[in-house]
Amino acid sequence: MADSNTISGYVARFGDITNVGGDFRERLAPGCFTRTLREMPDVVMILDHDSGRVLGRVSAGSLQLREDSVGLHFTLYPDPTTPEGQTAIGTVARQDVKGCSFSFSARSESWDDGAGDQLPLRTIEDLDLWECTLTAFPQYETTSAVLARSAARDNAANAMRRIAEKAEAGDFAARKAAAIRRAEMEMKFRGYA
Repeated sequence: MADSNTISGYVARFGDITNVGGDFRERLAPGCFTRTLREMPDVVMILDHDSGRVLGRVSAGSLQLREDSVGLHFTLYPDPTTPEGQTAIGTVARQDVKGCSFSFSARSESWDDGAGDQLPLRTIEDLDLWECTLTAFPQYETTSAVLARSAARDNAANAMRRIAEKAEAGDFAARKAAAIRRAEMEMKFRGYA
């Protein structure tokens, strides 16, 4: 199902700390999504917590969620023929939207009072996950969302830069490789390859 409009990243990352409204700090414990993904797997991905702007759903196969050692990873296959899909693809491609958030209810948590002038720290150990969202203002700033096409373009640009640096140093083989790679990229981006 993967194509150039696939969006992926992390809805949440374990161990990262965020400030919640100036009232307390919060972090997610590794494994906090395990039970909910097993028991309540039909999660939706929406735009900016708006339930009227659905982008994908686990049961439809348009959203995949998996917990790994980093956090909750997602792969989203938005429909480019819908206004929501077009918005998601466009804003993530430009990186106007590059983060995620999620709605949940805590099942198990622990608290640390904090040392000195630090705010109390809430650690979420188990939760019920209701939805994931693409947003310009994520609660956890270390979340991510990238368009597959953007990632491929960035990788190709980095490879081209390395080849160009060698070509500038007078390496004939590097100049030839750069010319060939440039031609291949042109063909790919114009849809010929």
